[in-house]
Amino acid sequence: MADTPRRLRSSTVVLGSMGVLAAALSACGSDPDRRCVDRDSYDFINGYKIVADKNCTSSGTSSYGKNRKTGGKRMDADWYYDADVSNGYADNGTFSRSEAVERGGFGCSGSGSGGG
Repeated sequence: MADTPRRLRSSTVVLGSMGVLAAALSACGSDPDRRCVDRDSYDFINGYKIVADKNCTSSGTSSYGKNRKTGGKRMDADWYYDADVSNGYADNGTFSRSEAVERGGFGCSGSGSGGG
């Protein structure tokens, strides 16, 4: 018998390639981690106080000055991206979604929109 190299089945190659492609595309298309915070609540040690998501708009874009009246108090709530979260506070993040996407890696920075 002659030694012949083992050949991979085409289905194995296709499925493996599709997995790599799916991982790359989902990394570029996924939204960065975000928290709804009160912009007026910044504490030097803790960061911004995290508030209920209903206080922020559901669109992924940041817009300044969204004052919401909650329990008689005005709140300047906004999405805060890629933050370190601890004890109900978020810090070291950004209010710019496009900047957060650029931080994400995999060369996805060119695909983000410029609105922010």
